[in-house]
Amino acid sequence: MEGDNHEHSFGDAFIHQLIETIEFVLGTVSNTASYLRLWALSLAHGQLSEVFFNLVLQKYVSIFTLGSLGDNHFKTIISTIIASVIMWPVFWAITFSVIMMMDCMECFLHCLRLHWVEF
Repeated sequence: MEGDNHEHSFGDAFIHQLIETIEFVLGTVSNTASYLRLWALSLAHGQLSEVFFNLVLQKYVSIFTLGSLGDNHFKTIISTIIASVIMWPVFWAITFSVIMMMDCMECFLHCLRLHWVEF
C-alpha cells in the first residue's frame, strides 16, 4: 500500500497560516471584549454606590444641616439623626438590591461566555 506523498506548496502553507492567524486574532478580540464587559460591570459597582450616596444620603443630610444656622440647633441635630436612621436602611436596601442584580448579571454573562467558548 503506497502512501500519498502530497507536498504542500508555499501558497498552500501561506493560506493555511493566514486562516489560522485570522482565527487567532478573532478569538483574542472576542475574549478580550468579553472580559472587558465583566470589568465594566465590576467598575459600575463603585460608581453606583457613589451615585446612590450622593442622591439619597448626602442630599437629605445637607438639607437638615443647613437649617442649623438659627436657634433651632438642637432640633436640627435630632432631625438629622432621625433622617439618618430612616434614610440609611433605604440607602442600604436600594444599593444592595442594585449591586446584587449586577452581580447576578455578571455571573450570568460569565457563565454565558464560558458556555459559548466551550461549546
